[in-house]
Amino acid sequence: MEEKVKFEMEFVIHASPQLLYQYISTPSGLSEWFADNVNSRGEFFTFIWDDSEEKAKLLSKKSGERIKFRWINDEDEDASYYFEIKIQVDEITKDVSIIVTDFTEEDELEEAKMLWENQISDLKQVLGSA
Repeated sequence: MEEKVKFEMEFVIHASPQLLYQYISTPSGLSEWFADNVNSRGEFFTFIWDDSEEKAKLLSKKSGERIKFRWINDEDEDASYYFEIKIQVDEITKDVSIIVTDFTEEDELEEAKMLWENQISDLKQVLGSA
């Protein structure tokens, strides 16, 4: 099995951290931009796109700050793979950013980055911050 590579991306978002947190941490918020539909049962979230469905386990979350998931299909593999969406506020400028941390196969890195760019672009549209 090929080793996955970790990557981080930062996106400036014009929205309050409190509002942003609702969109990254709740099924209704996530279904506005991340997937067509999102359901949760306890610590397990189901993300639905068109005809596909992926399950993820909520690993951790910190109110107003970050949320971290692991795709269930990665559980049989290395448990150190996850994806995290973190809200960061610049101390001086008060600019709000989202930091995405994810893992992917090396030959799929550009594709994975493009996917996140599209997802965050959708989030900005929902927030009216595009």
